[in-house]
Amino acid sequence: MAEHGAIVFTDIVGFTALTDTHGDDVALALLERQEDMVRAALPLTARVVKELGDGLLLWFDDPREAIDTCLRLQRDFDAVNEAADSGPLGAIADVGNVPLWVRMGVHWGCPRRRGDDIVGRDVNLAARIVDLAGPGEVLCSEATADVIGERAGVGFEPLGPVFVRGLTEPVPIVRVLSAAGEGCGDRTDGRVRGTASR
Repeated sequence: MAEHGAIVFTDIVGFTALTDTHGDDVALALLERQEDMVRAALPLTARVVKELGDGLLLWFDDPREAIDTCLRLQRDFDAVNEAADSGPLGAIADVGNVPLWVRMGVHWGCPRRRGDDIVGRDVNLAARIVDLAGPGEVLCSEATADVIGERAGVGFEPLGPVFVRGLTEPVPIVRVLSAAGEGCGDRTDGRVRGTASR
């Protein structure tokens, strides 16, 4: 039976190059660090649907919890990266000085269930949204921001309609902002790759 929820994809930025530079052991350690941090942050009503190479597919019953968790995780990832920047160069063996840049994409939708998995257009759209995000950034669909509405500690910055692969119509994309009014991750000129021209 289909039900509405927040679909979240995480993705480690530059994972292929990171693996090539630092080797498989470090790459595996980073994957485990990402998964451990994500699982520890999930509320009781959320779950990891599956692992996807260098990312995770997550499900949240509540879109507000999804956005809050994504922002909290990005703060946690930032703290890990700050520690990595100040760590000794010899810490590479335990991933101490390798940054963990994770981007996230969120979409509120009604996917179909296939066993423990979720599939369908809404899942595909969430996967396309994470592809648009920069390192340390959380992007969501306008539909997600609309269902959340006003929320203390969270802001939304419209980035405009974006053409994404596989969909004929552009999708309005929004950057998620923290309480301080700052987005997590790379800032650009307010537009993302694939932004539709009007």
